Amino acid sequence: MATEKKDVLFALIKSLSKSEKRQFKLYVGRLGGNSESNFLALFNLMDKSFAYDEKQILLKTNIKKQQLSNSKAHLYKQLLVSLRLSPIHQNVRSQLREQIDFATILYNKGLYNQSLKILGKAKNTAVENEEHTLAYEIVEFEKTIESQYITRSLSNRADNLSLVAKGLIQKNVMTSKLSNLSLKLYSWLLKKGFAKNEEDLETVTHYFNSQLPEYNFGSLGFKEKLFLYMAYLWYSLITQDFVSSYRYAQKWIDIYDAKPEMKKLNPVFYLKGYNYLLESLFMIKHHKKFRLTLDRFKVDIEQKNFLFNDNTESIANVYYYQNKLNLYFLEADFKGGVAYVPAVIDKIGEFKNKIDEHHIMVFYYKIGCMYFGVSDYKNSILYLNKIIKNKDLAMREDLLCFSRVLNLVAHYEAGIDENIDALIKSTYKFLIKMNDLQAVQKKMIVFLRSLTDLYPSELKSAFKKLHSELLEYENHPYEKRAFLYLDILAWLESNIEGIPISEIIKRKTVLLNK
Repeated sequence: MATEKKDVLFALIKSLSKSEKRQFKLYVGRLGGNSESNFLALFNLMDKSFAYDEKQILLKTNIKKQQLSNSKAHLYKQLLVSLRLSPIHQNVRSQLREQIDFATILYNKGLYNQSLKILGKAKNTAVENEEHTLAYEIVEFEKTIESQYITRSLSNRADNLSLVAKGLIQKNVMTSKLSNLSLKLYSWLLKKGFAKNEEDLETVTHYFNSQLPEYNFGSLGFKEKLFLYMAYLWYSLITQDFVSSYRYAQKWIDIYDAKPEMKKLNPVFYLKGYNYLLESLFMIKHHKKFRLTLDRFKVDIEQKNFLFNDNTESIANVYYYQNKLNLYFLEADFKGGVAYVPAVIDKIGEFKNKIDEHHIMVFYYKIGCMYFGVSDYKNSILYLNKIIKNKDLAMREDLLCFSRVLNLVAHYEAGIDENIDALIKSTYKFLIKMNDLQAVQKKMIVFLRSLTDLYPSELKSAFKKLHSELLEYENHPYEKRAFLYLDILAWLESNIEGIPISEIIKRKTVLLNK
């Protein structure tokens, strides 16, 4: 697995579909005289291999060691050329770039009017599809031709081009400012999670307000609205205003529904919007709307209502399976969730080379929580340890912190307490290092440490005492985030009443939906 990721050529070959491999071989055949070439022999060997093995390449091909680097580079380039020619990978952007290339060829041959004609059509297509960066590039090319050669075009041509260029610059500047703001907030969300304290809130609010550009909503195009809604969504999630995050996620999806062609042109953002719409509904525990939205998302995937390729297929599956697990949590159906885990693991294996490490760890945390819900603490610990032992995961501090807290609770419940003191100390140190030791976590650690000194007859009163202490933090602006990752109150009530945690959560869900 590690070797595959290190060698980019091997990873590219393994990502190819059967039709893409067939097309590549046809493409090579059309070149002539390549059937025995080094790069084709290299392709055939690597295609059949399960891992990148340099020794086997040198042994089974005519490639010498000093030629290997060049042969790999040449094969990589030819694969990309072949993929670029595939209709599957053609979209408006690639077609526009192709038209710019054609116009450049005609320009270099001195056929200026023909070049301008192609550029004019391409510009209209770019503007219609809100590809303003490419539209600006086309306009600048038109200006170059007009400024260097007499084309006998319209007399006001220069003025028109200048006005169009100015308008496109303004749109591109607005899009850039909004996308920069969105990206910065998204980076915060991925790395730090929710705001932990007043300082976090002030920092993120000041940044949001100072970087949000002034705008006239009526003049905003699709992309400007998209990045605007993204920015508001990330800000709402960071500040734990989940009703607002739901509102902006819905606006995000609405602009795609109003302009369906954008699902083909910007499919990844469409899928991401659906994911955060579902996540927001999960956070506000709107069970019925969550289920309906998830069902619509499933139909979208099955009917391929967006640009469907290897990348979007893997992204769509990641989002669907994560939210399917969330549905089991909403319904407190931990048994059903555990029964669903093998399908999730199979899907992770199917798309392992296309799913980033962060999303895999989110899966493991949800699976760990699911096993905890059915009192299978050993399997819960197994999946939580996959996160805890991952030293390369430098994102989502909340995920790292609460994995350790839940791991502590699982060890206690499993009766694996011979090293509980050492585990408590390491968890405590980790939380301090992450600057994430808050009241809820501190009380949990103190409580777990005290359990080893209590008599069995004292346990219920200890659980009740902690429950009453933590209850006051349930709606605290910053402490409440602990209950979003781990329903500590439900766990305490389960121990107090002596009934499964799933029953406690079901009871809460019924009350919430009344």
